[in-house]
Amino acid sequence: MGKTNLAEYQNHNYQPGANWLKRILWFYISAIIFKTSFFPSSGFKVFLLRMFGSKIGKNVVVRHRLNIKFPWFLTVGDFSWIGEEVWIDNLVPVKFGANVCLSQGAVLLTGNHNYSKKNFDLITGGIFLANGVWIGAKAIVCPNVYADEHAVLAAGSIATKNMEAYFVYQGNPAVKVRKRQIED
Repeated sequence: MGKTNLAEYQNHNYQPGANWLKRILWFYISAIIFKTSFFPSSGFKVFLLRMFGSKIGKNVVVRHRLNIKFPWFLTVGDFSWIGEEVWIDNLVPVKFGANVCLSQGAVLLTGNHNYSKKNFDLITGGIFLANGVWIGAKAIVCPNVYADEHAVLAAGSIATKNMEAYFVYQGNPAVKVRKRQIED
């Protein structure tokens, strides 16, 4: 039986999408502006995200204490909300439609490691959240997940597979538990 050997880990195939200077600048701006509560202005954060290559729609709310890995891989639709302590670990593209809500502490993961390889190869996969999706507090969305329109991932749940439109998902791993009814 083989053994994991992290000394053999190589990341040569991964491309972070920006040069080293842009990545370092983002590291410090993220630490000073986004990962703290000192700058509560959503508008200023949206401006900075756009400056670093994010595609951000109109009237997007960006709260504080956020961790956004690479803003140049982020697309956010109109009227979406990104809550406190959200972690968008976007090694590859993450895209939201309009009116998407990421509640407090939600985590979007686009990377993982191949545990069957001794050198623990990096595996990446994008995430797409269609219009009206709600990711509940402390919920986790794993790589390669597509959440169709108005799907809900309940608080503390973990989405490892695609979510159908207008359904509520709950648990670990998340399973479809009921139809989402939206009243006028």
